[in-house]
Amino acid sequence: MPKRIAAMSVVFAALALPAIAQEGPPAAGPGVMTQVLFFLPLVLIFYFLLIRPQQQRAKKHRQMVEAVKRGDTVVTSGGLIGKVAKVGETEVTVDLAENVRVRVIKAMVVEVRGKNEPVAAND
Repeated sequence: MPKRIAAMSVVFAALALPAIAQEGPPAAGPGVMTQVLFFLPLVLIFYFLLIRPQQQRAKKHRQMVEAVKRGDTVVTSGGLIGKVAKVGETEVTVDLAENVRVRVIKAMVVEVRGKNEPVAAND
């Protein structure tokens, strides 16, 4: 009989403890609107400091690349400077020196210096 009483007391304790632990209703967390009002400024800051400037830079680069024409002096992302000899749909042919021509993907052109702008000398 003592084993049975011990087993019943364990079962009672297991069932009664959660009821005893709950003294009142659970505390309410922050509402949905509070969370939205907290994250909205973060999203706006992220957009205006990171996403929008990157979109503007990409748009300027795309316009610059579309405006490349034969005779322009260009700088590639690899640092090569030369004159555009031929403009294709996705690539340009650049004259680097006499009898030295390279094909460059248009997106790799980082600067267009124009026809008459000289290359700055290292002083």
